[in-house]
Amino acid sequence: MNSSSDANQSGSPPFCLLGSVGYSRSLDTCVLEVVIILFLTVLIIAGNLVVIFVFHCAPLLHHHTTSHFIQTMAYADLLVGVSCLVPSLSLLHYLRGLNEELTCKAFGYMVSVLKSVSMASLACISVDRYIAITRPLSYATLVTPCRLRVCIVLIWVYSALIFLPSFFGWGKPGYHGDIFQWCADSWKTNPGFSTFIAALLYAPAALTVCFTYGSIFRICRQHTREITQRHARFSSQVEGDKGERGERCEGCPDKRYAMVLFRITSVFYVLWMPYILYFLLESAGLYHHKVASFLTTWLAISNSFCNCLIYSLSNSVFRKGLGRLFSPLFPSCLGCMEAKKAPVIGPRANTRCQV
Repeated sequence: MNSSSDANQSGSPPFCLLGSVGYSRSLDTCVLEVVIILFLTVLIIAGNLVVIFVFHCAPLLHHHTTSHFIQTMAYADLLVGVSCLVPSLSLLHYLRGLNEELTCKAFGYMVSVLKSVSMASLACISVDRYIAITRPLSYATLVTPCRLRVCIVLIWVYSALIFLPSFFGWGKPGYHGDIFQWCADSWKTNPGFSTFIAALLYAPAALTVCFTYGSIFRICRQHTREITQRHARFSSQVEGDKGERGERCEGCPDKRYAMVLFRITSVFYVLWMPYILYFLLESAGLYHHKVASFLTTWLAISNSFCNCLIYSLSNSVFRKGLGRLFSPLFPSCLGCMEAKKAPVIGPRANTRCQV
């Protein structure tokens, strides 16, 4: 920390992960990094506040027990956004009086724990949907509110404990704190700790998600095939249409809701995969680059905003709750939308399955 302050006093640019390309001498700060981090911080905080408020304003979203895990993810992602104010304030020179080593360690640990909560919650969501589809009759007895609360508590405790060894000198939990020069230069990754994290967090979560959603979509294809064969077996077209429509509508909500959750999970792993690969390669000493570290880290953190976007595009109940939340601000626009939707009500509306 003294070395960085001495560098600033001597007129040399401060430490920037993106190099001198993003440094402004007039503002004496890493402008490009500040813009990226502040932009993501605002999006993450605003998006997850919207998710939290919509879940409180839309009781229909509580129909599925997965809403508890989704709200857990929203609170964890909201805390990620709030914690991202730390590097922003540091780059703007508002945290000069703090211990740089302790600050970067605390920030890196906190973000790692919060993203671990999101990863474990996604795995629990996939298991919940798997139980709901494979064992629908016993689902209510297997998944109880008490067990849900215990599971959520265990997720937080497990996430906090798994990264705790990094504070005792065993490895580095991630590159979130590399905005601070001490974290980037002095806090090194350890192959043993990286393997430990991959074996106890990344691999189990990814394998669980792949197995459960693979089984869910295999079951859905099997049901669709059986319905098609049954429809072809009947001679009466009217009775066949009614039977097919009824069976499709019965399984449609679970399938469509699983598709929404699958999109959230897919986007999560698409955005996090570059970071995980870089984390493993850098820990093994095969590749190291500060720009790659910054880009993969903040690409992964940007996932904290994506859940709100996916819900608003995929879930009709969430959109209704979103409209109800903003109805006091735009009453005329919502009135026009309802007026346009009012005439389009026919006998076919009851046959459509929506989540």
